[in-house]
Amino acid sequence: MGKTLTAKILAAHLVSGSLVPGTEIGIGIDQTLTQDSTGTMAYLQFEAMDVPRVRTRLSVAYVDHNTLQCGFENADDHRYIETVAAKHGVVFSRPGNGICHQVHLERFGRPGWTLLGSDSHTPTGGGLGMLAIGAGGLDVAVAMAGGAYYLTMPKVCRVELVGKLPPWVAAKDVILELLRRLTVKGGVGRIFEYGGPGAATLSVPERATITNMGAELGATTSIFPSDEATRAFLAAQQRGCEWVPLAADPDAVYDETVTIDLGRLEPLVAAPHSPDNVVPVNEAAGTRLDQVAIGSCTNSSFSDLYKVAKILEGKRVDPGVSLVIAPGSRQVLGMLADCGALGVLIRAGARILECACGPCIGMGQAPRSGGVSLRTFNRNFPGRSGTPDAGVYLASPEVAAASALTGMITDPRHLGAPPAVVGDDAAGRNAGDNLFVFPPANGNGLAVVRGPNIKPFPRAAKPPAELAAAVVLKAGDNVTTDDIMPSHAGLLPYRSNIPHLADFCFSGLDASFPARAKAAGGGIIVAGLNYGQGSSREHAALVPLYLGIKAVIAKSFARIHRANLINFGILPLLFADPADYDALAAGETLTFAGLTDQIAAGAALAARTADGRTVSLKLEVTPREREVILAGGLLNLAGKGGGVHA
Repeated sequence: MGKTLTAKILAAHLVSGSLVPGTEIGIGIDQTLTQDSTGTMAYLQFEAMDVPRVRTRLSVAYVDHNTLQCGFENADDHRYIETVAAKHGVVFSRPGNGICHQVHLERFGRPGWTLLGSDSHTPTGGGLGMLAIGAGGLDVAVAMAGGAYYLTMPKVCRVELVGKLPPWVAAKDVILELLRRLTVKGGVGRIFEYGGPGAATLSVPERATITNMGAELGATTSIFPSDEATRAFLAAQQRGCEWVPLAADPDAVYDETVTIDLGRLEPLVAAPHSPDNVVPVNEAAGTRLDQVAIGSCTNSSFSDLYKVAKILEGKRVDPGVSLVIAPGSRQVLGMLADCGALGVLIRAGARILECACGPCIGMGQAPRSGGVSLRTFNRNFPGRSGTPDAGVYLASPEVAAASALTGMITDPRHLGAPPAVVGDDAAGRNAGDNLFVFPPANGNGLAVVRGPNIKPFPRAAKPPAELAAAVVLKAGDNVTTDDIMPSHAGLLPYRSNIPHLADFCFSGLDASFPARAKAAGGGIIVAGLNYGQGSSREHAALVPLYLGIKAVIAKSFARIHRANLINFGILPLLFADPADYDALAAGETLTFAGLTDQIAAGAALAARTADGRTVSLKLEVTPREREVILAGGLLNLAGKGGGVHA
């Protein structure tokens, strides 16, 4: 029986376990990446392991999120990351160099290697044939210290692509179609492996758009084969020697298969307020726009922005629309300037932003009150834009450019024949690396600079033998990490200051939560399906830990957030009977008799309510995860030298 591409890469990196879906495996990690929103905490945790030098083949620290420097906080964090990177052997990507996923694709990604990143969109690297996985910062710190990364072996779902994209239909429409079919929960416990004759028609940047937004499906990761398109991209990056051909065996067997006929797709948009609220563009056509934003790690490649320039060439943006464009990397910006496309964008009325995440994370360019924004980004959760009542649509660069011209959501097929474009594998690519700071061979004696905004992070204690705690919050389905720990320009500078962030936990859902949690001395959170979807930010676990949260009881969890809860000693409990979710009310006290004994005994736990009812719960964890919980978190198992189940 032939092997899938996923199985081949996993087998080559397997440290423990076997490739049986539903069982725990440990894999070795070749590369890691961090960004500054999550990186400060990851490096503080790495330092706590007392490991002198990273033990990966390559680790890169990017600054791309907190680049709006309205005070000293962001600049101080950047200096901390730069100095800790130099000391411990990490490459540092300076502010302005670009978005981590775009830059890593250009300069460091390698087919067949594993990449672990403290950002949920790390699977972007799958467009290059990498097994690239997003995780919490502590998991990345452990990988940098030489430890394995542990995960439940996912099912492998084949996405068979046939046909070829019609004019004006983009790679963004492929992943929006998959989200329309499967929803934001449809990828949980799965790796999506793309193949078929249609895959060969897509460039690496197009593939990266698809793998990037696989995160919105809840997938562990997504991957394309490494083929001639991969070779051409790496050759243009002056890295042709790093190419290797990789593909599934012709007789590979998959757990599931989904088929998409590219030729039958049409332009799509995701309407507010979820990436899976997908409709054909014609159903949203005519919606007036206040803003169009093009960029983010999803759609900021040279080919994306060159297409936009060709659509706008000789035209003017509608006077009622603010068009903002953020190139994904300094390399992309330089190429746009060299070929004249940057001037076209400026003359058409576009505002050119820094090569950074920017509006995607609410770092500037928030729409007006009640405004409508069309974005080429990957998420449109409520408030993520920085404006709580804004309506955000997601679409391809082609739809965005056409809509910027008309001032309303527009089907680009009305513009006639699409313009000819130049791809990212074109000759003459500027591959300069002068905004990277490469570490010295030996960091001994180098000082790490910490600003006053960097505070110690909370450490979990072992679970108590007995626990009586109140339900301090009851939430519904699809609670996002943005809901738990908001991420916008006002809070991002405090990513290394957990006490400050604690006052804003759940502020969008229940502004009284922090005060009530503090008054109660902690408690329990109750939620519905898919709790913790979205970003990898472990602050959504660290801040509740600081507030004394001992457990989250939900109908189901998003993968990364569940892992973050375990890493910080918070119990991720499931309702054995979903009806108990309806019966529990905020303010109710749950008592766990013999809690540590229950945790040690197995998957079944029981809690009693004040009126004597029994709530049956499940703790579905592996033996290793059970050990982490009983120890009070992963760092408590990390002794000197980083011995964390390496």
